[in-house]
Amino acid sequence: MTAPAEFAGTRRTLSTRSVTSLVSRNGAFGVLVVVMVIGFLTVPSFGTADNLRNTALAASFLAIISAGMTFVIISGGIDLSVGSLYALAVILSADMSSHGSWAAIGVPIAACAFAGLVQGLIIARLRLPPFIVTLAGLTGIRGLVFYITKEGNSHPSVPGKPFFETVSRGSFLTIQNPVWIALAVFAVGWYVLNRTAFGQAVQAVGGNDTSAALMGLPVRRVKVIVYAISGVAVGISGVLSTGLSGGGQEARVGNAYELSAIAAVVIGGTLLSGGVGSIVGTLFGITLLYVIQNLIVQGFNLNSYVQQVVSGVFLLVVVILQAVFSRRSETE
Repeated sequence: MTAPAEFAGTRRTLSTRSVTSLVSRNGAFGVLVVVMVIGFLTVPSFGTADNLRNTALAASFLAIISAGMTFVIISGGIDLSVGSLYALAVILSADMSSHGSWAAIGVPIAACAFAGLVQGLIIARLRLPPFIVTLAGLTGIRGLVFYITKEGNSHPSVPGKPFFETVSRGSFLTIQNPVWIALAVFAVGWYVLNRTAFGQAVQAVGGNDTSAALMGLPVRRVKVIVYAISGVAVGISGVLSTGLSGGGQEARVGNAYELSAIAAVVIGGTLLSGGVGSIVGTLFGITLLYVIQNLIVQGFNLNSYVQQVVSGVFLLVVVILQAVFSRRSETE
């Protein structure tokens, strides 16, 4: 009689852990569905095609940044420099546009990738906390942007109609190209994270880098690469933003983007401690943030400060629930 009872208890424990994992990884999708249903039923303008397209377009730039951030956080790191890097990419793209579209595309992406690579090398080789290293990157790179723009003055507009501006402003099936590009970035990110040895190594390093090293995984290389990936994602986002706006953005552009990107990743089910995460969850997380912000504006006509309060409270609730679920799965 004892064995069947123990077996039943084990089955209940496994079932509880499965439910806990399912809620943690897919909670953002469930909440997104509920919020959108509420929006459709209560705010007439929310469900219009134009509003949904505009919301998707607004979210696409931060979504690309969040895709890169997902790799960093799953690996057990954090990247606080993405907002400043975004500003650098925007400014460099506008500057380089006078030399042609490929310079306007390639130089910003290469610069952001290099900045991510350097930060990754410092973190991996010197074993310094990612928080401190990328915080230094946040302040240092933002200072560089202010220096380039001569104390924060807005940069001149992009001359003419270069190729990258045409791409950023174009559309396919009535949906703007930046949205399609963001979806493509997430598709590539999903494949790399879930279908390649590198993706498995990222998750292993985030779970326990000491164990990963004992398994023969290149821990330092993985940590360097994820920060370079984050830099590339930021560069792509900055180039698209410059192409869409036509330049003329201020040096303060991208301020606090790092916090929004981290929020999207965490809301999407990725643990801040690393090792567990989903890039699809990040897509739902960023969508949820922008849908909530849109509803606040469309339904309640409140300002951006209220949006920040709601986003902050929502993030706090998600982190608390993650901690509760994590402790419950460990004790059962």
